[in-house]
Amino acid sequence: MRQLTKLAFPVILAVTLALGTIRSAGAQSSADSSMSAKASKAVAAMKEKLDINSASKDQLDALPGIGGTYAQKIIAGRPYRTKRDLVTKKIIPQSLYEKIKDQIIAHHSTATAAPAK
Repeated sequence: MRQLTKLAFPVILAVTLALGTIRSAGAQSSADSSMSAKASKAVAAMKEKLDINSASKDQLDALPGIGGTYAQKIIAGRPYRTKRDLVTKKIIPQSLYEKIKDQIIAHHSTATAAPAK
């Protein structure tokens, strides 16, 4: 009986460690897939620049460092001739502008006024 206990303990220990490693690897794989999904969304967002003259509050809020407050300030300060106006009009600080400048653009409005009758 004593010898059986000596043999059983290492086997149980090995099985427990192996199961822990498998669970850990599964969790890591899940974390990797969620990170890759976030990375692919970021890459897609980087390909298309966000127009600060027409973007919604939620779209602006998704930019790094831009929260609800800055998003609302951006919307309130429209229209912008250039994206640099965000700094010159003191909507956002220079340091924040440096983080988002490659992800935004300021399209000019192409609408013309209706001719007078």
